[in-house]
Amino acid sequence: MLSSVLIANRGEIACRIARTAKRLGMRTVAVYSDADKDALHTRVCDEAYLLGPAPARESYLAIDKLIGIAREAGVACIHPGYGFLAENAAFAEACASAGIVFVGPPASAIRAMGLKDRAKILMERAGVPIVPGYHGDRQEAAFLRQKAYEIGYPLVIKAVAGGGGRGLRRVDKHAEFESALLSAQREAQAAFGDERVLIEKYVGSPRHVEIQIFADTRGNIIHLNERDCSLQRRHQKVIEEAPAPGMTHEMRATMGGAAIEAARAVDYVGAGTVEFIADAASGLRPDRFWFMEMNTRLQVEHPVTEAISAVDLVEWQFRVAAGESLPLQQKQVQLNGHAIEARVYAEDPERGFLPSTGEILALEFPEGKDIRIDTGVALGSEVSPFYDAMIAKVIVHATTRKAALESLATALDHTLVAGPRSNVAFLSALVRNAEFCAGKFDTGLIDRNLPAFGAVPKGIDRSAAALGAARLLARQQEWHPAHRADDDASPSPWDATDGFQLAGPRAVSLPLIADGEVVMARACYDARGVTVEVDGITAAADARVFETNDAVYVVRDGRETILKLMDFEAVDTALFDGGGMVTSPMHGKVLEILVRAGEAVHKGQRLAVVEAMKMEHAVLAPTDGLVAQIAVAVGDQIAEKAKIMVIEAVEKA
Repeated sequence: MLSSVLIANRGEIACRIARTAKRLGMRTVAVYSDADKDALHTRVCDEAYLLGPAPARESYLAIDKLIGIAREAGVACIHPGYGFLAENAAFAEACASAGIVFVGPPASAIRAMGLKDRAKILMERAGVPIVPGYHGDRQEAAFLRQKAYEIGYPLVIKAVAGGGGRGLRRVDKHAEFESALLSAQREAQAAFGDERVLIEKYVGSPRHVEIQIFADTRGNIIHLNERDCSLQRRHQKVIEEAPAPGMTHEMRATMGGAAIEAARAVDYVGAGTVEFIADAASGLRPDRFWFMEMNTRLQVEHPVTEAISAVDLVEWQFRVAAGESLPLQQKQVQLNGHAIEARVYAEDPERGFLPSTGEILALEFPEGKDIRIDTGVALGSEVSPFYDAMIAKVIVHATTRKAALESLATALDHTLVAGPRSNVAFLSALVRNAEFCAGKFDTGLIDRNLPAFGAVPKGIDRSAAALGAARLLARQQEWHPAHRADDDASPSPWDATDGFQLAGPRAVSLPLIADGEVVMARACYDARGVTVEVDGITAAADARVFETNDAVYVVRDGRETILKLMDFEAVDTALFDGGGMVTSPMHGKVLEILVRAGEAVHKGQRLAVVEAMKMEHAVLAPTDGLVAQIAVAVGDQIAEKAKIMVIEAVEKA
């Protein structure tokens, strides 16, 4: 076994790799950026080294820095995890040149599968079925438009490099092709430094099914059954499970065989995933699936495969990297029960899943012998805008799919995140969805049913706001001079904060900011005590309250409500006048400014693009008017609600 490892990653995957490495007796070395100096992965490893500034290109993507630290630490191998440099052939080669084992496939295999167009040509030659489309070199817009017409609509445009849904657009009409192409190319260039695309026929009722393969250096290749990753939002995986609902023995054997041939075609070594798209309109059939891509690394969703197979895939990675043979033959691979994983993210489903940042004020996860939590954060951790927004993966294993779904729903009910907003309530609604529970779903289920999952603006939770108001009121009373223990003066009746007055009901009104909106709380006092209401709705009894110096956070049914006392000197008048202030929806980096000062714009027009946590977000004009001021420049890092520009309304004649 290799003696030591540098984990060239962060977050939950770094912690997960360290866990297995320590069990195997390996010395573990973490790396971190300025933004991660107190991160959990730096504390679970034996040693930790600073890489550089927060931006990934200056830290986690800096190959020379990583190799330098690996040499300084004297490690035997580097494990890249997933994301960052995990599928970077140049990094694999740099490790080899430095005499350090790269825990992953050879650089040649990474290159062969790194570009989707080349990979599909290679798969076609190997006899692996591929989706009809254009995978060639020509990239002129007019030529691609003609190819799209020949392929027929609907279709998808995909970036040839990278993954994660970036650079991917569905196009339903010929008239929409040109704008979709430009958008996909721009996003692909920003994400991968390569704007080239391919075009494929869109598959109706698509299911995303992938096969976990593993190969050693001695020519042995096996698969460890499949995972279903069809529950996606805008091509981003949300929930994964194994085995795939509705999978037959015949289709599993056919798909598994195709995955092994795909790996054999590039002389693969280590852990990899071959992803297929299946037309599930008439159920999963062995003649209705096609190769999409191969991920030459460990996948985020690997725990569900570990659960049903009773293996540790990271341990296998280390053993194969050390030159050992695969621990199992194909006939020895288990398929035991059913496992499901839910990805808990710091994001706000009610605001278009915008990333959410800040300190984690409370963090609780369920416990149980069939529940696994993979996380890279702890109480007090800071969720920054620089990296992926994942907080944790909640994984359950049970004897049947029905039991696993019930277990996951209960586990999510006992998952608590406060500080950054999270998608816990959204996930809870999703795993209880009737179509999903019945196995009648495809990759479009989430996007078709966002209101049913609570992923639409729902307004302030006034019951939660009333509970937060009660706590703010109590805190205000605790701070009042009449309640200070060190105040020698006798309390005056005029210092009372309980609504005392000579006539009429005893009540006080408390102006608050709730989730950015102005609300008025009313506290009524009588012989029984105090009752706090917001718009006539009393305080919730089924919620948790957490405090900071300037705010109260109320978490109820997975939703978070943030309450602050009104500061009349600091209130932004834009809250009241509905003016043309255009602000950033989150902390992030300004990628593009799409208008000029003095330019006329219309309501809903794209004004700028802000990037946060590897995702792009368009900033839209709130009204018709003229661009009166632009307050930021391309490349600026900006805070949530920071001013980007001002649109001056133009009165119509």
